[in-house]
Amino acid sequence: MNDTERKMYALICRNNGIKAGDIARIIQEDKSSINRLLYCGPFIHELCYRDENYYWHGLIRQARPHTGLGEFCGYYGTVERFLSQPEEEWLDELKDGCRNIGRNLNDTRGLIHSFLDARNVMKGLFCDLSALDFRTWEICFELRIKRARYIRIFADVLVITEDKVFSLEFKMKDVIDPEEELQAVKYARYLDVIFGEAYDIIPALVLTKAEDLYTWQTIPKTTALLPVCSGDMLFNLFDEYYGFLD
Repeated sequence: MNDTERKMYALICRNNGIKAGDIARIIQEDKSSINRLLYCGPFIHELCYRDENYYWHGLIRQARPHTGLGEFCGYYGTVERFLSQPEEEWLDELKDGCRNIGRNLNDTRGLIHSFLDARNVMKGLFCDLSALDFRTWEICFELRIKRARYIRIFADVLVITEDKVFSLEFKMKDVIDPEEELQAVKYARYLDVIFGEAYDIIPALVLTKAEDLYTWQTIPKTTALLPVCSGDMLFNLFDEYYGFLD
């Protein structure tokens, strides 16, 4: 995605409708180039649309709450709502949402158990974060943005704060696997486009069978670091950015 397309996508997703001429004027680009990207740029082509009055809209708004994001999730809501729901009600909503987004619910490999495992970790996390005002934060389970052949963005759990998106890859394991580290960071750059420059994207690998684990691992073939933690130590990741333990 080039810089012009990224600016265009952000403009569309931050406004309640904007015309091509206004996009060209604001980002100071030739209108013919703008029109080409409006119809050929993957993110705009797949995740934006033009109405009958020639205004362009984004399927996912770049504003809180992120209207439209729930259409691509098994479960989407505020953290306050998530914490108030009984397990069975939450699971039924997640299953219905997964069916709506085409998520296979074949349970032969313990999928439902993994859903509940992730839920328990997240509930424990917010108990640990009681010093923070997280009620209006957004939480997503089973994000699946899969549009035609261009856009593929998957995440187990997203926690969206005022200015950060924590993208959490869950594994019911206690051993760090380099391939799963790569999986945890695979879609970070695409989430960066979806949420825009107002947000930092923070990927992490969560090993729910481990205990007392919190470390930063060098991602294979890079110099970048990835946080890896057990479920009971996930709060440390949030402390890195919010300092509530000080």
